[in-house]
Amino acid sequence: MRHRVYGYKLSRSSGHRAALRRTLITQLIQHGRIQTTEAKCKAIRDQAERLITIAKKGLMTEDKAKQVYARRLVAARVNGGPAVVRKVFNEIAPRYLERKGGYTRIVKVGYRKGDNAPIAIIEWV
Repeated sequence: MRHRVYGYKLSRSSGHRAALRRTLITQLIQHGRIQTTEAKCKAIRDQAERLITIAKKGLMTEDKAKQVYARRLVAARVNGGPAVVRKVFNEIAPRYLERKGGYTRIVKVGYRKGDNAPIAIIEWV
């Protein structure tokens, strides 16, 4: 039974899984949309949306300490350094200030030729 089991294992060890998620989320931030397997799309959707929520809270507060804290939280969860964090706070998060959630969209594309794995595109709404 899978009661209260959170997340996708993706047939990887925990370290490899964390690195994969971090890389995929960073690519999503940099490129706006990525094409990968459906399971990987579903695995990163929650964390990508959580990053935008953190960034929105950092943008809406007047307290400088909370703004810095939000930037540090985002920086800890992505690769790519300050440029990626800047893009989250300056370009992506301001688009969704009025939106309550659901910042990403998953579109099923088809099946991969080699192993027939379901392929999907994840992108910002």
